[in-house]
Amino acid sequence: MSDQRHSLTTTGGIGRAPNRAMLRAVGFMDDDFDRPMIGVANLHSDITPCNAHLNRLATKALEGIRAGGGVGQTFGAPTASDGIMMGHQGMRYSLVSREVIADSIEVVAGGMNHDGVLAIGGCDKNMPGCLMAIARLNVPSIFVYGGSILPGVGEAGDIDIVSIFEAVGQFQANKLSAEGVHKVECEACPGAGSCGGMYTANTMSSAIEAMGMSLPFDASYPAVSAAKDRETFLAGKHLVALIEKGIKPRDIITRKSLENAYTFVLALGGSTNAVLHLMAIAREAEVPWTLADFDRLGDKVPDLADLKPGGKYVMFDLHKAGGTPAVMKALLDASYLHGDCLTVTGKTLAENLKDVPSIYTREQKVIKPIKEPMHPTGHIIILKGNLAPDGAVAKVAGLKTRKITGPAKVFDGEEACFEALQKREIKPGDIIVVRGEGPVGGPGMREMLSVTAALSGQGLGEHVGLITDGRFSGGSRGLVVGHVAPESHVGGPIALLKTGDIVTIDAEKKEVSVAWSEPERQRRTAEWKQPPPKEKRGVLAKYARTVSSASEGAITS
Repeated sequence: MSDQRHSLTTTGGIGRAPNRAMLRAVGFMDDDFDRPMIGVANLHSDITPCNAHLNRLATKALEGIRAGGGVGQTFGAPTASDGIMMGHQGMRYSLVSREVIADSIEVVAGGMNHDGVLAIGGCDKNMPGCLMAIARLNVPSIFVYGGSILPGVGEAGDIDIVSIFEAVGQFQANKLSAEGVHKVECEACPGAGSCGGMYTANTMSSAIEAMGMSLPFDASYPAVSAAKDRETFLAGKHLVALIEKGIKPRDIITRKSLENAYTFVLALGGSTNAVLHLMAIAREAEVPWTLADFDRLGDKVPDLADLKPGGKYVMFDLHKAGGTPAVMKALLDASYLHGDCLTVTGKTLAENLKDVPSIYTREQKVIKPIKEPMHPTGHIIILKGNLAPDGAVAKVAGLKTRKITGPAKVFDGEEACFEALQKREIKPGDIIVVRGEGPVGGPGMREMLSVTAALSGQGLGEHVGLITDGRFSGGSRGLVVGHVAPESHVGGPIALLKTGDIVTIDAEKKEVSVAWSEPERQRRTAEWKQPPPKEKRGVLAKYARTVSSASEGAITS
């Protein structure tokens, strides 16, 4: 039994009576004080479909914990909806919410001396926020993903959340009527669950499963399914067993398991946000990890998944084709994964996959053959150059155009750029620069989905480049470069750009650069003045004062 649990309840005799008295008031019985006490972090919220059903899963988790011999205590952690925050100032709170989630879980589970933590999340920042807290606390823990939404039904086939963003762009380009936009709006999100493509939520849940911190099939079971209920029940039982065995997150989160996680992201065509979030998880687990590690894996892992936004299908299609373990089995068979990594089942990854048929044992169209991939190497690349000396991130899945050189059109903030798009001021060959959106300058490192979706809707996605010190949604596509570091607010080279400067994005050379002379750069540097902070108080101001560079995961601890 855990020493932490005894320190809170049984040990100390009469001295612990006040603790026990308060726990009796919330339903503890005499024998509960001899059980592992497990915190169930429930990120339920009815502000987003991603999290609207999590109370149901929390109930199943408590049942599983009780069946396994433990006693569960539920508590909440905040979530904010990335999809609803998108395209306005509210998006500044998105990445900040990752830190708040991690802090909230740490405060409650740490303060209560919980023997273990079972965290249940749905929206994009839930997954990394929960894992960051779990890595900090380092008590036996399991993560449960709320599951993916079912696809909506459109006139031309399945649609999802990104369909409505792109419909707005089509309307702006006079390719779709207002009535057409309304139809897409009404059908895009048919019920509970996280955004259906290989966007950030499904990317991170898949990474966490491959990392070994969730049960097999966690990432691919749909939100609205009895399978998800059963899995959550089993997670509760498994967590009690982990406590008895003394298996902790840092026994599972290692360099090799992080390699498994990112390999799976690459194979599935996942979001660029995985770079930011896996870096943050590695830092919290005290595992050495740099941008070079992402690039090292990207050079050898093929992009196999025909999943949105770069492909045709959504997570529900992958579920029908065999689920995430079936893809991992194929990758393990091809020696892309480390099979000896420990997982929350108490077994190794290879042992978990022993009886799972490979995705290639059945007829399906979602996952391409390893020798006939969507792209032979990683769809996410790390770029450097005189515009991003500390690094930048790009997603090149499905791109026909992998290099572009053209005049910069510089915008201070997303709104100015979107206004220019509405006025049809962006032309083929332009390099759009959106700055002042970094972790410090934003503050909060907003995603640019409204911009990238509008570009796609206007037919410009393959004909312009986009560079930002902000982020991109997992639903973004096009020749777009984000996470530029150092960011503009701290004087990074992106702060010195002017409209008309000739900029190059070269995915083959992994370079993002501007054609200026060294004397010109020095002159502009001397003239540059740091802008005042946008926020002087509150959570955004605190974040701006403490956050690290995007190249280090944009963490605050």
